[in-house]
Amino acid sequence: MQEWFTPARETWLYRVNPALKFAMFFALLLVVLFNQHVAFTFNQMILYGILLYGFSGYSWRRLLLFSLPIILSFFSSALTMMLFGKGETVWWSWGLIKISEESFNYGLLLGYKTACFGFLGLAFVLTSRPILFFYALMQQFRLPSKYAYSFIASIRMLPVIVDELQTRSNALKVRGVQFSKGIRGYFERLRMYTVPLFAQSIRRAQRVAVAMEAKRYQMGAKRTYFYPTNYSKMDIVFVVIMTISFVSAYLLA
Repeated sequence: MQEWFTPARETWLYRVNPALKFAMFFALLLVVLFNQHVAFTFNQMILYGILLYGFSGYSWRRLLLFSLPIILSFFSSALTMMLFGKGETVWWSWGLIKISEESFNYGLLLGYKTACFGFLGLAFVLTSRPILFFYALMQQFRLPSKYAYSFIASIRMLPVIVDELQTRSNALKVRGVQFSKGIRGYFERLRMYTVPLFAQSIRRAQRVAVAMEAKRYQMGAKRTYFYPTNYSKMDIVFVVIMTISFVSAYLLA
């Protein structure tokens, strides 16, 4: 699973401070959310698509695979609004389906917004390491360590849970456990898998809570960090490039 999120090369986006990158992307997404201009939103979608496909460092085949949910969301949201939206200038109508000029424009706007959210979110996930992101939040944005390390511990648990799921599956196969067909078999699998996994997760969460309390994360005192993060010249370049690109997208609209 980890090799899927390993880039073929590390581009300049990897050298940007993750906290600053998150703040910039969040501000851009707010603009997308409240913008009602179709051409401007389309330009933003092209801009964020270039950012993802050109500077994420992943192969085109893998990026297209990652983008399948975004593409499906784009067409489903746009077509739903186009076919069932409201409008006065009706182009074509048949039963419940009514395509108007207003619904067509709103459908494009909604589809472009969906793609913008998907492209920016995927670009951030693929070019940011989760551990460094939370360390940057603690050091640059002063996020309390008890919250940041809680998220880090949760992320660290995900591979362990996947391994436990695989171990449980292998153990059931070795024991020759046979499940019924149909809905009954589904509930049998649910019972055989969820109960042990929930029990192990509760025990592990208890151990993590005791460990964090022993290390005084609740005191709020100043701490040292294993991964120091700071701002660099690449952060300035990132802000300048994104600002110029954003203004250009607005002017071209």
